[in-house]
Amino acid sequence: MSKIILMVLGLMVSSIVFSKDNNLQKFYVGTYTKEGAEGIYYCSLNTNTGEIRLERTFKAVDNPSFLVLAPDKKYLYSVSEIATMPGGKVGGVSAYRVDEKGDLHFLNKQSSKGDNPCHVDVSSDGKYVVVSNYSSGTVSLYPVNEDGSLGESSTVIQNEGSGPDKSRQGEPHAHSAKFSPFSNVVFNADLGTDQLNIFQLEDRQLKQSGQKFAKLASGAGPRHFEFHPNGEVIYVINELNSTVSVLRKKSGEWKVEQEISSLPAGFKGESYCADIHISNDGKYLYGSNRGHNSIAVFEVDGNDQSLKMVETVSVEGNWPRNFGISPDGNWLLAANQRSGNITAFKINRQDGSIQFSGQEIQLPSPVCIEFD
Repeated sequence: MSKIILMVLGLMVSSIVFSKDNNLQKFYVGTYTKEGAEGIYYCSLNTNTGEIRLERTFKAVDNPSFLVLAPDKKYLYSVSEIATMPGGKVGGVSAYRVDEKGDLHFLNKQSSKGDNPCHVDVSSDGKYVVVSNYSSGTVSLYPVNEDGSLGESSTVIQNEGSGPDKSRQGEPHAHSAKFSPFSNVVFNADLGTDQLNIFQLEDRQLKQSGQKFAKLASGAGPRHFEFHPNGEVIYVINELNSTVSVLRKKSGEWKVEQEISSLPAGFKGESYCADIHISNDGKYLYGSNRGHNSIAVFEVDGNDQSLKMVETVSVEGNWPRNFGISPDGNWLLAANQRSGNITAFKINRQDGSIQFSGQEIQLPSPVCIEFD
């Protein structure tokens, strides 16, 4: 009888452990090693409580600041955000294989073909990777090999132009590039030129035809952008004037329909936008404010996808460089670069509002959240 009881208890314990593990959502954190981080961190979020735990550390040099997982979750791509030095290091993009435990296994590294690569994206079919080089204003395309490693760059685009803010816009600054989930188009936000550049992906190359770019407000400084699930609208968050631009395609061209502040009325301090994400159902949009140190929450109109400010919520830290929304849509994690912490917020799915859970983790210089 005692053996049977022990077996039952063992099964109960196993069931509890399994259930607990089912509540853990894993994610990777990109960092700046120049600010004391060790590389890429692998963490878990308890989706019941908001508790964040460090699982493992993958040591990597040269600022693995921005990360992206392939659609099948089998590969991870990371930039090395450094400037090219004569006879020395160059900005790069690295490929890793992800095993069943979430561990990273280095595959290869390619030059980013520019200085200070700050953003990387992978196509929905996993066949291409695109990198944005901030300082040189270049965008580089890479074919992905069968084993997930990166081939030689097949296209390097040199952006051209400048903006009115001579301290920040004296030359092009490619800040992000993303593959459209709805077509063979690649968009690129250039902070230096106030443009959302438009490229066609054809024959393993990036080419321009038709509308070459959508022009944003002078001095806006476009940084990151997000697609509405209906495929008809793009939201661009602007670093320099702390706004979100709403773009819609009409008569074959993308044009700005709305520009809305990401800051509360009356705020007079210095602040710079950073990241932007939309809820899975397309009903709410979120943007981060560095300086004001908040997440701006917008309601998306169901008819024309225009935006209305709902609230701004403190990130409980300093300088929210990036943030991520969990796959289940219930949690938002803010990566606060200067305070060295990641804070967890519960999302109210009914009205889009967010509330600090009281849970956080201390990590040096977190700048990117990528959920597994």
